Amino acid sequence: MPLTSYAQLLGVYQAVFAGLLVVAGSAGRRRPPRIAYRDLVWLGVATYKLSRLISSDRVTSPLRAPFTEYVEPAGASEVKEKVRGTGMQRAIGDLLTCPYCLGPWVATALTFGLTVTPRATRLLGGILAAASVSDLLNHATTAIKKREA
Repeated sequence: MPLTSYAQLLGVYQAVFAGLLVVAGSAGRRRPPRIAYRDLVWLGVATYKLSRLISSDRVTSPLRAPFTEYVEPAGASEVKEKVRGTGMQRAIGDLLTCPYCLGPWVATALTFGLTVTPRATRLLGGILAAASVSDLLNHATTAIKKREA
């Protein structure tokens, strides 16, 4: 395990977080005292969807290609990939192929987006949430068809 590289990625996350605080402050945006429940719901769904898109979607594989090697299809438009390299290359590959690992990064970006550019972020979040509902319905339809066959 590339622990040193993981530690460096944590440092990058902290630096990005601090930078986003500065950007939000210089944009005249105050941090909200809390996140509204309705925002928390769509932020969660949008974070889930964007994390899945980045980590395993077939179409986003070029983003992961410098850090991964294709293994096989993994179901509905997803691919299974193996992380390659050592050090930082491997650490970034581990991050980019793990939706659970990407979740905090994506949630941070969306939450700061909500603070700095709420309209655009809500639009993006709505698109991602709608795509998640569509995925759920597609999986349900496939399961029903398999059961009927």
